Amino acid sequence: MAEAHQAVAFQFTVTPDGIDLQLSREVLKHIYISGVTSWKKRAIRFKNSVLTGVYPASPSSWLFVVIAIMSTMYARIDPSMGTIDKIKTSLPVSEFMTVQTQTVLSAILFATGLWLSVIFLLRYLLKALLSYHAWIFESHGKMSYSTKVWLSLVKLLSGRRPLLYSFQGSLPHLPVPSIDDTIRRYLESVRPLLDDEQYKQMETVANDFKKDPAPKLQKHLKLKSWWATNYVSDWWEEYIYLRGRDPIMVNSNFYTMDLLYVIPTYRQAARAGNVVHAMLQYRRKLERGELTPLRALGIVPMCSFQYERMFNTTRIPGIETDFVQHLKDRKHLVVYHRGRLFKVWLYYGGRHLWPSELELQFQRILDDKSEPQPGELKLPSLTAGNRVPWARARLKYFGEGVNRASLEAIETAAFFLTLDDEAHGYDPENIRSLDLYAKSLLHGKCYDRWFDKSFNLIVYKNGKMGVNTEHSWADSPIIGHMWEYVLATDCFHLGYTAEGHCKGDVNKTLAPPTRLQWDIPKACQEIIEGSYRIAKGIADDVDFHGCLFNEFGKGLIKKCRTSPDAFIQLALQLAQYRDKGEFCLTYESSMTRMFREGRTETVRSCTCESTAFVRAMEDDTTTNEQRLALFKQAAEKHQNMYRLAMTGAGIDRHLFCLYIVSKVMGIDSPFLKQVLSEPWRLSTSQTPQQQLNLIDTQKFPKYVSAGGGFGPVADDGYGVSYIIVGENLITFHISSKFSSPETDSFRFGQNIRQAMQDIRALFNQKEKKM
Repeated sequence: MAEAHQAVAFQFTVTPDGIDLQLSREVLKHIYISGVTSWKKRAIRFKNSVLTGVYPASPSSWLFVVIAIMSTMYARIDPSMGTIDKIKTSLPVSEFMTVQTQTVLSAILFATGLWLSVIFLLRYLLKALLSYHAWIFESHGKMSYSTKVWLSLVKLLSGRRPLLYSFQGSLPHLPVPSIDDTIRRYLESVRPLLDDEQYKQMETVANDFKKDPAPKLQKHLKLKSWWATNYVSDWWEEYIYLRGRDPIMVNSNFYTMDLLYVIPTYRQAARAGNVVHAMLQYRRKLERGELTPLRALGIVPMCSFQYERMFNTTRIPGIETDFVQHLKDRKHLVVYHRGRLFKVWLYYGGRHLWPSELELQFQRILDDKSEPQPGELKLPSLTAGNRVPWARARLKYFGEGVNRASLEAIETAAFFLTLDDEAHGYDPENIRSLDLYAKSLLHGKCYDRWFDKSFNLIVYKNGKMGVNTEHSWADSPIIGHMWEYVLATDCFHLGYTAEGHCKGDVNKTLAPPTRLQWDIPKACQEIIEGSYRIAKGIADDVDFHGCLFNEFGKGLIKKCRTSPDAFIQLALQLAQYRDKGEFCLTYESSMTRMFREGRTETVRSCTCESTAFVRAMEDDTTTNEQRLALFKQAAEKHQNMYRLAMTGAGIDRHLFCLYIVSKVMGIDSPFLKQVLSEPWRLSTSQTPQQQLNLIDTQKFPKYVSAGGGFGPVADDGYGVSYIIVGENLITFHISSKFSSPETDSFRFGQNIRQAMQDIRALFNQKEKKM
């Protein structure tokens, strides 16, 4: 046992002369190094907090201001207009505080106050500038003079080398839209889905709500927006995610895939070693704030708040609500393999383990032939089932002894790693390979992922891998940012030997991974089995299809002078109509990260303009010129709605918060109740590529991401995630439920493919005529 191996480092014996302590010099060395490392981290964090706190200025600028003020005083010029003299008179006179010392100290205090005032002024000006959003509504390639001036000012005030969190204090707060605008846009969004009579009824209910109680609810919501950093995000996390009592597996968690065509090594332990080391490198950059903040146009900063809880984070189950536990400086991870759970230390001698050392540790786990303890095999399925049984079991059976210690090891780990005993990935000769790969990442066997961890890294026995992410702490672009770094670092910086092993020497003196110990009684094993059955039923009902569309991509769509996202969303509307013969309420996720602590907003993609275009496509009497004109109107409408959502003028988050206020105040609103109960039968999301400089896809065309996806949102609907990769590839991840007779993921994929080609044909015919 590893504990026994480490215990010999500290021994004592009782002698007639007292207690004789025997300390190992090697252990003392490691204790010393750990202490030094810990203090170094504290010093770096303090330094970064200072740099972030005074940004866009720098600590050295304080010295410049002090020297400037002292110089003017030496020249007998008083730039403070008497303020320094007033400060001087308030300082005590003593033998230690001479008149000259008072003068110098007064000047330093004045200079410091002036320096801080300038910092606050610069931040206020930058915040005011970042509240300007007219630039986002301007046509692509056309920039007004006012926007050019605005961009120059933002660039000037943004500083030269910002840290990850440097702009947090300068980001504007998310504005609360007016009731009139939200109601108008809502009615506009449901018009294509309702007949005349239904629309009149909805209009009446909405207008009644506008008169009362909307003004009262709006007043309280504005009060919150003045007080809170973001009037949506805390309620969104609590009520949409943490208060949900249904299983989070499939229903909430989402997945991200590996590179589509490439497997750098077929050695499972080696791939895990490189990737875990790359994640530790990313975590170090994250903790030090050294990551470059994401900026639109390379200038406008995005909020970085969600990055804080990426590592060392676990969703803890509760009876009524869960909570997110985030810790610092976690130095281990937990590994699941063939029903056994292992604790692996990530540090040695005050440094990260090298990839070769991690490979050794993971290979030791793969070579371990021990059997799972009673109840251990399916223990993680507690996190896959309903939340209340898991919360009660956690309190009753995991509150003391070895169970508590082992559960604490999982919940305090940096993240969770599964060394899967299956092989997955994309195989061009197997049409179902991408589907099975997606299902494995989304739910696995229902007992081999710890779904409560911020993310699970899954490495398959053929070297392929992926990530399953818990949704409450962040949205997909956040984990995607880390994943892009990891893939690039793994393939182009760390690399592998000719035999597929990690590079570097192997330190075989490392203590082996530690088996977590469990004492799980029969009653708890029955609860585990019950959670597994529920999770298995959910997993078996997921109908998944991965659709690789490589007939054309972003490059050709841009030549059509159309937004790629609008093009795809209209193709999805056409595919939906052909699939079901009707339109439905459609959800597209947009981000609001131009505001502090912003997360997402909904773009309602089914519009009057999009339905008119789809009907024209299905009407043989309509000419292609008419169809193309309707397409352009629908695409422009979609782009405008997306821009409104990004700039805080969306519909759904505002209505959601009004609903929460109404429930807290005990006010019953038929309008809000109806709005919040409407099902999203088509839920869509684009996976963005954020760091295009990491991998040159022109030079390495096979090193492209496969994106990721999520489970179906409605019982009789589709979930569609897509990623636009390079110039000639779009990957669609389509989910639905086998239990619904109305849906078929493969059929919907074929409808998307045909819709994309049919829309492209409109432009082809236009080009021929020209």
